[in-house]
Amino acid sequence: MRTVVLTMKASVIEMFLVLLVTGVHSNKEMAKKIKRPKFTVPQINCDVKAGKIINPEFIVKCPAGCQDPKYHVYGTDVYASYSSVCGAAVHSGVLDNSGGKILVRKVAGQSGYKGSYSNGVQSLSLPRWRESFIVLESKPKKGVTYPSALTYSSSKSPAAQAGETTKVYQRPPIPGTTAQPVTLMQLLAVTVAVATPTTLPRPSPSAASTTSIPRPQPVGHRSQEMDLWSTATYTSSQNRPGADPGLVPKEELSTQSLEPVSLGDPNCKIDLSFLIDGSTSIGKRRFRIQKQLLADVAQALDIGPAGPLMGVVQYGDNPATHFNLKTHTNSRDLKKAIEKITQRGGLSNVGRAISFVTKNFFSKANGNRSGAPNVVVVMVDGWPTDKVEEASRLARESGINIFFITIEGAAENEKQYVVEPNFANKAVCRTNGFYSLHVQSWFGLHKTLQPLVKRVCDTDRLACSKTCLNSADIGFVIDGSSSVGTGNFRTVLQFVTNLTKEFEISDTDTRIGAVQYTYEQRLEFGFDKYSSKPDILNAIKRVGYWSGGTSTGAAINFALEQLFKKSKPNKRKLMILITDGRSYDDVRIPAMAAHLKGVITYAIGVAWAAQEELEVIATHPARDHSFFVDEFDNLYQYVPRIIQNICTEFNSQPRN
Repeated sequence: MRTVVLTMKASVIEMFLVLLVTGVHSNKEMAKKIKRPKFTVPQINCDVKAGKIINPEFIVKCPAGCQDPKYHVYGTDVYASYSSVCGAAVHSGVLDNSGGKILVRKVAGQSGYKGSYSNGVQSLSLPRWRESFIVLESKPKKGVTYPSALTYSSSKSPAAQAGETTKVYQRPPIPGTTAQPVTLMQLLAVTVAVATPTTLPRPSPSAASTTSIPRPQPVGHRSQEMDLWSTATYTSSQNRPGADPGLVPKEELSTQSLEPVSLGDPNCKIDLSFLIDGSTSIGKRRFRIQKQLLADVAQALDIGPAGPLMGVVQYGDNPATHFNLKTHTNSRDLKKAIEKITQRGGLSNVGRAISFVTKNFFSKANGNRSGAPNVVVVMVDGWPTDKVEEASRLARESGINIFFITIEGAAENEKQYVVEPNFANKAVCRTNGFYSLHVQSWFGLHKTLQPLVKRVCDTDRLACSKTCLNSADIGFVIDGSSSVGTGNFRTVLQFVTNLTKEFEISDTDTRIGAVQYTYEQRLEFGFDKYSSKPDILNAIKRVGYWSGGTSTGAAINFALEQLFKKSKPNKRKLMILITDGRSYDDVRIPAMAAHLKGVITYAIGVAWAAQEELEVIATHPARDHSFFVDEFDNLYQYVPRIIQNICTEFNSQPRN
């Protein structure tokens, strides 16, 4: 009997060994048939920021067009994770504007990021940031598996718009490490499951449940035991610092989840000053309502260095600045500062406050930016106790867009006390209703929030902003000598008309004057003669041909005395001289006098004009300010180029 039992045990063991060998063999055959899945490079859009992607190292494909300045980049070589991934790739030179594949590797945050211009992209500077990245050519490392689908910090990722499969980040399961006894039946069950061609085993994640049979999974399921090629990657990623946010310390994880401080809305890049009413008559309750509107505006505008900046001036008897444009550069800090403002009391001297802002507020020292329109919003309870018209005119001439919010206007029996009737229309940038908001009661002030924010951000309609077309005094100095002739003189006047049509004409915008000369000089009309474009164009048509010699030097001196001496201090001075011949007198000293007085001189020569004289008369560099045309009939061709040069020069100069 013992022999029989031993024989049966030997048979069972032999069967088990046969099954085991067969299973291992089948497993090897199956492993040979399983091919590594083909790696597909995920595609992202130009606006995707590195901080939104959790993967520590990845390869992506960028589209064309990421050189556009709207895709912000911060830093040089090492970029803040708040940067556009593809924009940084173009800046670094790894890609050009046609797009392509790149390798991105996350690195530690830096104490500062320096902006620079490279490969058609202007990167910006940024203070300390929590995470950085570098961009390399898309050459994968041996033994490293790069993700075919990126992991984002949110399931709603911009990359999804590019057709990329995204996934919400989940902490990977940690395999059990405690060894447990395994019974013969469990071993047989595992062996049979492995040998089955349609299933793969998935071990239980809990070490305490090792007595249960593993649940079968479909073929291709990437379990950590069976996915052999991912095991090495997973292990190496555990050793790479910051590689997997699920395995980093809690302190680091919480830092990574912080939302970045906004850099502001770039579609509303304005420099804004609020003039708030601190007069005694307003009372404490209404003053708080006024402050609440300011806080709401600060929140709605999305304050930041790349968008709107805001300062506050309170007026009463005298104005005082609470904080300027650079004091608070995000909405959160600005709202806290607004909450701390206390009422000053006194009268309601709005005119004095507008003068103060014009002279003191919009300066480089106070954070004013050359590319941002200057906007003032004046809040008035009732009516001002001083006049605003002259102060507002000077503000408009300085390029300031004035808005008025008036609350609870004067009742019929109070109108006798109003210092300046219709004061709001005399103060605002334009009287078309765009710059004025009125509410009957302080309790309706909140209704002005949305229209106000929409209007101040509509930079295309901020008509009082200084531009190359609305901020100059332009004096035409016209050669009326005998060699020109009547017909050609009319052609010259048409050239002057064509240039004039390009400018915005008014008493606070561009103004036009004209001098005609031969041996003598004649003032056709000065800068203050006409204040509308139709009147100016009619005046040009009425200029009569004089005839005589050609004393260009004397004409320049005459224009300096009779035209530009009366130019306003805050206006750019442009002299456009048109002549058809060599001057009978010297032009060097008069031209130098014009340059020293800040008059930008354009010299246009026709037919027999001397090129060397034109270059002496013209402001340096002469190639941008002197032009020669062989026939009068071709003068019109130079209108676009002259306007372009005027605007290019204007835009290259600081506004303050």
